[in-house]
Amino acid sequence: MRLDSFQEVKRLTTEMVRIPSINKEPKGETAVAQYVYDYYMGLPYFQEHPDYVKMFQTKNDFVERHSTYAFVKGTKGTSNRTVILIGHIDTVGIDDYGTIKEYACDPEALPDKLRTLLLPDVVREDLESGIYMFGRGALDMKSGVAGHMFILRHFSEHPEELDGNIIAIAECDEEDNSKGIITALDELVELKKTQGFEYIACINADYSTNHSPGDDNRYLYYGSIGKQLPTFVAFGKESHVGNSFGALDPNLLIAEVTRKMSLNVDLCDIAQGEVCVPPISLKQTDTKPNYTVQTALVAMGYYNYFTHGGNPAQVIAKCKDVAIQAFDDVVDYLNEQYKKFCDLCHTEYVKLPWKTRVYTWKEFYDEMAEKHGDAFKKAILDYATKLQEEDPTLDLRFFGLKVIEEAWKWSEDKSPAIIIFFGSLYSANIEMTRNTPQERALLDAVEAAVEVVRPEADRQIKTRMFYPYISDSSFMAICGDQSAVDALNDNMPSNPVKYFHNVEQIRQINVPVVNIGAFGRDGHTIFERVDMKHTFENVPNLTYESVRRLLD
Repeated sequence: MRLDSFQEVKRLTTEMVRIPSINKEPKGETAVAQYVYDYYMGLPYFQEHPDYVKMFQTKNDFVERHSTYAFVKGTKGTSNRTVILIGHIDTVGIDDYGTIKEYACDPEALPDKLRTLLLPDVVREDLESGIYMFGRGALDMKSGVAGHMFILRHFSEHPEELDGNIIAIAECDEEDNSKGIITALDELVELKKTQGFEYIACINADYSTNHSPGDDNRYLYYGSIGKQLPTFVAFGKESHVGNSFGALDPNLLIAEVTRKMSLNVDLCDIAQGEVCVPPISLKQTDTKPNYTVQTALVAMGYYNYFTHGGNPAQVIAKCKDVAIQAFDDVVDYLNEQYKKFCDLCHTEYVKLPWKTRVYTWKEFYDEMAEKHGDAFKKAILDYATKLQEEDPTLDLRFFGLKVIEEAWKWSEDKSPAIIIFFGSLYSANIEMTRNTPQERALLDAVEAAVEVVRPEADRQIKTRMFYPYISDSSFMAICGDQSAVDALNDNMPSNPVKYFHNVEQIRQINVPVVNIGAFGRDGHTIFERVDMKHTFENVPNLTYESVRRLLD
């Protein structure tokens, strides 16, 4: 059976896009969660079972915002097997729309405003084709959430099709710190206890785009890419600029780290024949608040690091190697330049005193704890707690930096050093290997669904083994042993005060994942647009066929 989903999913998408829900802006994310809640509560099934719908607030958050879930219990049999559908309702900002940003969330008015701009040829072609819906969040990813709402409505009208249950979660805060899905894990664990749900699979509806230029295929993605944010803090030796060789500039150290990290293909992670893009710099700065003629004392750089199979222990080990090489090269460079300078000045050259000194945060913390005992441990915990209490909005990366700077005060050795830590939340890579019955069931169900939908899809539908973007799928499972994840929490100065990756909670869900999501182009840009035929029609039917097979 093919579901007639196009018009309803289009309507839901349009109405949700019209509700601005920029991440962290007050009321917006909650407004979309309320819309989703009201939609479900308007259906007869949920009017009979109002306790099957819940709008819930994120925990440990400095912004008041909400997510919504709803579930349907199948009547075909007595199974408690449960499929989870997830999708996020927040968006990135709209400042990139410039003078037309008041139309960024209006899919009907926006096209005419875009026509007044100088557009790339492919954008103009898509605009005039009528195939795409433009607007912030249309692609990423309110259309995906709309598809899940349609699917849940269908099963609420036909619970006899399911031997098991289906729950759809529309979560906030995917674009920043994933507090929506992290809070949703608490709800899923509670439903496991109260409803007896046995989670068997997760289907995300996040967006995808062309795999490469000229590629017209549409893709489904098993598993998910992982993302870590190794952060390097360089403590230098300051000096007046008139005595420049008396300094070891931390900016120079971080610049060399950036040269060795950024787009270094040797650091690409590979699994099942698929290759991650290499790390790239996301920020590089020193901590001087204003202009002085003293060289900087502290600098920091952090780098996006994607993984398919690599874990935090492996990533931080590779980053430490990079830092050692960078430090060695900077010391050699400074001595080389200083010798040349001495020759020019006809003065005696004496080798500079700098020595390579690199720690992970755990190594540095353990060294200080060994020297200073419980006094150090208590002081750092108290400092982090006070910092969070006084400024809960402080960026997670700079929170880590401040904790490390506080710990540095305890070091008697103030010679230059680099300390490496994880600066952001952990998006775990999830690899589908067919090694478990759940993985085999999901793979088989999706492949069968593709065969059903493909003849009327208008585009070739293909599968790949890793969703290539950061997504909330990463919180649905844990791959690897405990020691690998311990390397993450042990190297996060924000742990446990500001962020803790709750492995035990995730293990209570621990399901294979697939992304059957919106397709379009130019996500996170002014030209964001969603392919309506594929997203409003093919995607809901692919999801429907997959769920039906999983819960047959």
